[in-house]
Amino acid sequence: MGGRAGFFEVEILDWKTKKQLCFLDKVEPNATIREIRLMFHKLYPRWYPARQSIKLDPKGKSLRDEEILQHLPVGTTATLYFKDLGPQIGWTTVFLIEYTGPLFIYFLFYFRMPFVYGLDERFTSSPHPVVNLACICHSFHYIKRLIETVFVHRFSHGTMPLRNIVKNCLYYWGFAAWLAYYINHPLYTPPSYGKKQINFAVIMFLLCEAGNFSIHVALSDLRRNGSKTRKIPYPTKNPFTWLFFFVSCPNYTYEVGTWISFTIMTQCVPVGLFTLLCFIQMTIWAKDKHCTYLREFKDYPSLRMPIIPFLLLKKKKKKA
Repeated sequence: MGGRAGFFEVEILDWKTKKQLCFLDKVEPNATIREIRLMFHKLYPRWYPARQSIKLDPKGKSLRDEEILQHLPVGTTATLYFKDLGPQIGWTTVFLIEYTGPLFIYFLFYFRMPFVYGLDERFTSSPHPVVNLACICHSFHYIKRLIETVFVHRFSHGTMPLRNIVKNCLYYWGFAAWLAYYINHPLYTPPSYGKKQINFAVIMFLLCEAGNFSIHVALSDLRRNGSKTRKIPYPTKNPFTWLFFFVSCPNYTYEVGTWISFTIMTQCVPVGLFTLLCFIQMTIWAKDKHCTYLREFKDYPSLRMPIIPFLLLKKKKKKA
């Protein structure tokens, strides 16, 4: 036990070649992985902390910033492995880029720019009120997302690989263009059941947007003091958060509901396909988060499912 109280020596190897990159001596036992990242950064300035993945095993998971050296299963001479994650970009910047694109791309089709539908249809407007309503709802959705990005969201992981921004933008921007092209097309036909269908969809849309915003605020409040520690989210006095009684990720539930309502409102096949892809992707994210909650919290509410109440059942925890 006495050896654990003295200084540590930390050897950092390349995860692939096993070549020694640096040797840190006289490291405090209570040094965090974040502090070790900073020490490594001083020796290799091009590998800033967000770009570093520090592991105990070359094929293992990255160590968290807050993990403490003396609490790791290592001796007083610790061997860690470094992996370059590549250039990084902050999540706030990522979301601002992803969400600003669809907002302005949609307007190109709504205002029927000359290069979209041809010169005969340039700067004309649709005779169907639902087209104007769809533009308002689509714009509201992405403006809300931009506001949440700046004022509400608190990110547990500060960055994302820069290469992913191209893929993400192709997804959001590409689908925005595809949806807008058909909704604002001169040959677009309004929903089959007219005002009743549209009014129902608008009410559903607004309720889901309010629910999504309420959940994001509730999740943000869990990290109010800048903490990155995962906590169990619980319902608050806000009725929109009561969905936490039944699902682990109600923000995804409301998000899918928003796009279902937009599909009903526009009765447009590309919107329906986009909604289906959203549901598939968010179900994958929700199951991952749900499993993480079950793994980290023994007292996690048993009634909760990942994204749909009473459906997509959780996996049972394995006995040790």
